[in-house]
Amino acid sequence: MKSLLLSIAILLSINSLGFAQRFGEPSAIKSVYFRGGSFYVDREQNKELQHFLDSIPHLHNFLITVHSHTDNVGGKEYNEWLSKMRGESVVDKLISNDKVKPESIEIRDFGLFNPIYDNSTREGRRKNRRVDIILWLAI
Repeated sequence: MKSLLLSIAILLSINSLGFAQRFGEPSAIKSVYFRGGSFYVDREQNKELQHFLDSIPHLHNFLITVHSHTDNVGGKEYNEWLSKMRGESVVDKLISNDKVKPESIEIRDFGLFNPIYDNSTREGRRKNRRVDIILWLAI
């Protein structure tokens, strides 16, 4: 009964933050953006990431998937490497937060595949140079 009440309280607090509540949908998504050819998480992006993590009640109840992406500049192998490095950089920032358990994180490196934005435009390439942090309620 106690765990049921805790689950309901968590769902209500998550709902008040505007997170999805349907089964199989992510609860929250945060993107970290990078300069071209870089895997460095700058000070502002790190600050926003930590603020995001601090805003999630009961963060330990979430599984986290990290999806790393690149634009289409450079070759396939280079973008695979860059995507991997971006994902690892973000994971390092995630686990620097005491509320995040390393075992709750899964990394998926997409490289230049599955772009959401149009790589033929400067703005589209800028938006594709990112890592998406996706929270899934695990209770």
